[in-house]
Amino acid sequence: MNLNQRVRTKLYQIIFGTSTRAGRLFDIVLLYTILLSLIVVMLESVPSINKDHGNLLRLSEWILTFLFTFEYIVRLYASPKPFLYIKSFLGVVDFISFFPTYLIFLFPGLQFLLAFRAVRLLRVFRILKLQRYIKEIKVISRSLLASRYKIFVFMVSVFSVVIIVGTLMYLIEGPENGFTSIPESIYWAVVTITTVGYGDIAPVTFAGKLLASILMLTGYSIIAVPTGIITVEFSKQAQIEESKRVCSNCNSTNHDIDSLFCKYCGGRLEKLKDDN
Repeated sequence: MNLNQRVRTKLYQIIFGTSTRAGRLFDIVLLYTILLSLIVVMLESVPSINKDHGNLLRLSEWILTFLFTFEYIVRLYASPKPFLYIKSFLGVVDFISFFPTYLIFLFPGLQFLLAFRAVRLLRVFRILKLQRYIKEIKVISRSLLASRYKIFVFMVSVFSVVIIVGTLMYLIEGPENGFTSIPESIYWAVVTITTVGYGDIAPVTFAGKLLASILMLTGYSIIAVPTGIITVEFSKQAQIEESKRVCSNCNSTNHDIDSLFCKYCGGRLEKLKDDN
């Protein structure tokens, strides 16, 4: 193994792994750097702070951008398959964590000030870089993925109810009471069924109020449905993760969720099997 390969292997262990002390230190430093960059972006949006400390915030932003750029380049260098890393979710997140800052050179004129601000706000997507430090997000992602068909059917049902109720309310109240069109009435139905209740449009007639009351009561039960679906799937995924505990004696897995000892050899269950 030549020097270049040794350097790439060492960098890979540090950047992409956490099994070494240097790898854990790198992750901790990167974590605090991400949080610091988010704080800078938020402080820059406060007019009083930006007025007094704008130059310092912009300098900090460029320093952080250069650090994220350097990190991305090093990840490409250390990765055994750089193109797979570029196309991966975390690769895209790492890229958008620094690229929007460089886009400001494409908006030099005052007439592009609004676009300039919009581009700079894209830096808030750096918060997605925190995903690699949250192992539990895998359980949440799998739960959402497993319940996607049930959620889709539920959303189609809600969408149908909203259209029907919105159309009925348009027929009952009409333009003279603020329900000027079916889309406007559907908007009212969405606001009502989600129990938001802005109050910008409200029924006046008895029939309209009765329909609104039914929709309000329906809204409370509807809100609980997706929560229950996701909670059940989350419980299932949590049990699956728990069953991956490894026996310290025989290295067997697939144990009962409430077990403390291996059902095959009696050894103590101490850790979880890593999917990676």
